Amino acid sequence: MISYILRRVLASIPLLIGISIVSFIIIQLPPGDFATSYEMSLMTQGNMSRAEAEAAANQYRALYGLDKPLWEQYIIWVRGIVTEGKFGYSFAYKKDVGELIWERLPRTLFLALSAHFISTFFGLLIGIYAATHKYSLGDNLAAVLAFIGTSVPRFFLALVLIYVMVIEWNYPYIGRYTSPQYAFSPMSWDKFIDVLRYTWPVILIAGLGGIARNMRVMRGNLLDNLNAQYVTTARSKGLRESTVVYKHAVPNALHPIIMYQGTVLPYMIQGELEAAIVLNIPTLAPMFYASLAIQDIYVSGGFLMIYAIMLVVGNLIADIILAIVDPRIRLS
Repeated sequence: MISYILRRVLASIPLLIGISIVSFIIIQLPPGDFATSYEMSLMTQGNMSRAEAEAAANQYRALYGLDKPLWEQYIIWVRGIVTEGKFGYSFAYKKDVGELIWERLPRTLFLALSAHFISTFFGLLIGIYAATHKYSLGDNLAAVLAFIGTSVPRFFLALVLIYVMVIEWNYPYIGRYTSPQYAFSPMSWDKFIDVLRYTWPVILIAGLGGIARNMRVMRGNLLDNLNAQYVTTARSKGLRESTVVYKHAVPNALHPIIMYQGTVLPYMIQGELEAAIVLNIPTLAPMFYASLAIQDIYVSGGFLMIYAIMLVVGNLIADIILAIVDPRIRLS
């Protein structure tokens, strides 16, 4: 098992390097850079002439290395990550990108993990019900809800929810993570309830797609197991149907769901990203979106690298769980 894990870890290193190269190239593709935005702000807000603003922007590029070739900027960025654990300097926030990420990452993970819990719990329950009530009204209704959950964009759901909350419900808790009195206080039960009052729309929207997927996977696998020979044998022994389903069929149908758990976190972060941007919840998502708009490249690159690391770690966890469930994987 240890050698299998080491092989998977070593195989993930070239993948991360490739992702970092592609990410850095993509965020550099738009014309101009942050100094271009700085130049425009000097002319519009600082009343500078174009020549003066251009000279100041060139000094800015020289100061932060934006005038260097792309490959050299990439090497400096990666070297800072590997040797110092720094993801670069944020031109907009005037601080290290790593500090910005670590400030908001716990909030992002909390919302993503909460959405993951909801999607797994309710997805399994609905999937079990749909499989044990095949072609019933509840099964057909679950299929319709799964179709809606997987096809409707999350940003559209967020816009609809904003309209309902603001116009119909006159809901006061929009665009914050917590109330001002809890902003700097340690986590407590009261603060946890306060956070949920602001963030439940993001958790709900991010978890809907996961509920639909888990329901469909659980329903399909459970139906296969209910038609298997060992289930027929269990029924022929006179076991109660609930015992056959929950003791024999359901545990075997859970294997694909268990293997999926390792890769689900990036998917939930993606859902959180879309909903948090629309609802303006102060997590990593709005910061990432704003950094793309103003070409704060190291914030964008740092977010993409954190996302890639989570994806690689999640796949590694899925591989380990798969090796535990099926020992043949370790020998392949």
